[in-house]
Amino acid sequence: MREKAITRTSIIGIIANVILAAFKAGAGLISGSIAIILDAVNNLTDAMSSIITIVGIKLSKKRPDAKHPFGYGRIEYFSTMLIALLVLVAGSSSIIESAKRILKPEMPDYRVVAIVIIVVSVFSKLALGGFVKSQGKKYNSDALLASGAEASFDAIISASTLVGAVVTYVFNISIDGYIGVLISVFIIKAGIEMFLETIGNVIGNRPDSEISKAIKQSIAEIDGVNGAYDLILHNYGPDKAIGTVHVEINGDMSAVDIHKLTKVIQKKILEEYRIFLTVGIYAVDQKDDEKVSVRETINELCKSHSGVVNTHGYYIDLDEKIISFDVGIDFTISDSAEFAKNIKSEVEKIYSGCTVYVNLDTYYSD
Repeated sequence: MREKAITRTSIIGIIANVILAAFKAGAGLISGSIAIILDAVNNLTDAMSSIITIVGIKLSKKRPDAKHPFGYGRIEYFSTMLIALLVLVAGSSSIIESAKRILKPEMPDYRVVAIVIIVVSVFSKLALGGFVKSQGKKYNSDALLASGAEASFDAIISASTLVGAVVTYVFNISIDGYIGVLISVFIIKAGIEMFLETIGNVIGNRPDSEISKAIKQSIAEIDGVNGAYDLILHNYGPDKAIGTVHVEINGDMSAVDIHKLTKVIQKKILEEYRIFLTVGIYAVDQKDDEKVSVRETINELCKSHSGVVNTHGYYIDLDEKIISFDVGIDFTISDSAEFAKNIKSEVEKIYSGCTVYVNLDTYYSD
């Protein structure tokens, strides 16, 4: 379904851009306007982007194999990167040609038909950009979102050529080369932003904080779960992700009940978010009053420090004098090692003779 929708949207983009490029090229040749010709070239670049999107989505659906057990979903990111590079090449070429027109200006001969074509192209690209971006959001496709954003930029570019045509027509002044430079700058800017965003996806962007919160909340709503922590997500393409999470449960649950609970969690998150989770367990002894008191004391101590989000993952063995726990912190704590050392020292002062282990988990401040 997703593959067909992205392919269909890309084909619509190819057809629309080829038609627009043909009309603009004709108008540019008739009028002698470098700005309109560059606008036509930009439309051909968009058509090529759509072709790359189709190839990328096809390759990303290859079955997993021994070398790539999680599939080829990330190929979509590389197809977006190719689109970005194509845009940068087009922008660089455009700015060179426009600079030549500034150094050796020529007066374009704008005619009514050329102006009409530009006006039509502005509204066409606005409509196309809106449609492609809506499909990109619906099917979580970075390539479509990139193409849609590029189409919206093209509408601005076409509008700028319209301004240049009107100025030339009314005042008999040629600003064609300057409009070409402006168009080129927009193209290059869009290419750089597209490229950097895709690089971020390949390196590994932080998961969307709202999705992370929603997943933890969804898990916490399941009977038998006291809380969800340490969620880590790995993206293997726009529509495939795996991850790990720790859940806190009461310590008196049987192994059979725990096994059943992990299956319930995995099934729910897979159905709601298309994410497969490996579930780890934090077992908490709620019946031992002394251990409950230790947890509450340490939690209050940690929460008194700025930058602490939560404490969890307690392991307390007072007979062996071992206390271990996790502290969730945000990025406002610059020296995490020193912070962990201070927390450890403060807990050891309260529970002298105990060996204290402090593990830090980094959370996002929002």
